[in-house]
Amino acid sequence: MSFNLVTQNLRSWQNRKEWFFNREHTDTYELWYEGRYKRAEIWQKKIMGDLVLSDPRIRTLLEFGCGTTRFTRWWHNIGIEATGGDLSPFMLGQGAQLFKGDLVLADSHYMPFKDKTFDAVAFITTFEYYRNPVQVVREAARVSRHGIFFGMMNRNSPKIVRRRVQQFFGKNPFYVTATFHTPATLTRVIHKALQGKEYTLEWNCTGLPKWFPVQQWKVPYGDFFGLHVKFKE
Repeated sequence: MSFNLVTQNLRSWQNRKEWFFNREHTDTYELWYEGRYKRAEIWQKKIMGDLVLSDPRIRTLLEFGCGTTRFTRWWHNIGIEATGGDLSPFMLGQGAQLFKGDLVLADSHYMPFKDKTFDAVAFITTFEYYRNPVQVVREAARVSRHGIFFGMMNRNSPKIVRRRVQQFFGKNPFYVTATFHTPATLTRVIHKALQGKEYTLEWNCTGLPKWFPVQQWKVPYGDFFGLHVKFKE
């Protein structure tokens, strides 16, 4: 039986339609990064690389919501042994052609791994789509030894207004079900999820205009921010 026949009715998750179950969007995902999103990706990777490499304990990492493995491949480039996980067979199917490491088709609310399997867990532009983010953070803390990394689309950005206007006119399906966070709102989710656990937080913002004098800063404004939850020994 062909893949298309098996998956033709797969369009929703958590009782709502999601773009990552639509072949029209998932088949062109890699092209998006190679085109208009290229500059943004460079700075996002710099932010995330600085955070991950700041903790020498991080040698293995699970990236959930890995999609086509865009970042999963890159973790290996900076010396981190990465495993990818995603819920979308369309995205993961592409990832399997591009990435030679381990991949798992699973829901991040119920990670199919034993406690403390990895040094860290990472979420790159995927945490925005979870219905129960507190449960996801708890799962990440369960399977991680040393910390959690978040790469997030920032709510404190002029682009949020543009995206919502596009959605109103049916022009942008990618963020309809997304919940955008700021460093402050994500911190509140983390504190709720990790009550009783000792950790520190560090974050940085990027996604600033080309003409701006800096491209990353510790001010909660910009299109993207990276946040590191570092567990204490």
